[in-house]
Amino acid sequence: MPSAKVLEQKKQIVAGLADTLKNAVAGVIVDYKGITVADDTALRKELREAGVQYTVVKNRLLGLATKDAGLDGMDEFLNGTTAIATSAEDHVAAARILCKFADAHKTFAVKSGFLDGKVIELEMIQSLAKLPTRDILLATVCNAFNAPIASFARAVQAIVDKQNEGEAPAAAEA
Repeated sequence: MPSAKVLEQKKQIVAGLADTLKNAVAGVIVDYKGITVADDTALRKELREAGVQYTVVKNRLLGLATKDAGLDGMDEFLNGTTAIATSAEDHVAAARILCKFADAHKTFAVKSGFLDGKVIELEMIQSLAKLPTRDILLATVCNAFNAPIASFARAVQAIVDKQNEGEAPAAAEA
């Protein structure tokens, strides 16, 4: 039987994980076996730069934390080597980075995930991974709003240019 000190440490780990899961808008659970230290370091760097927290965790502790966070249905994915990537702001960053990494490393696999407090299927994670970054989406929306205004401005400028062309010969005759 574990000591009281060890049990207290594990309870704190579970509470911290549950809090992280509750505050995250999205998360992805992966099986990280078979990757090198260099690959793992590069992956962690890319996730960190995207604002994603990546944690290697014991399956039992993550199972308790998912129950505390209200993410029931993840127990079936908690086997083997497990890591979880969570994001407090970006819904697609973890899925995009981890799916790209899984495509390049055949032993690395995405297991499951959650989005806004609900467990999602692997197909949904792969769909999220194909979405462009938040900045590109915002630029696309801004461009869509800007296009009618820009067209109107070009039309007004064309009218002004046409009027100026008509006035130029009259000024030359005088």
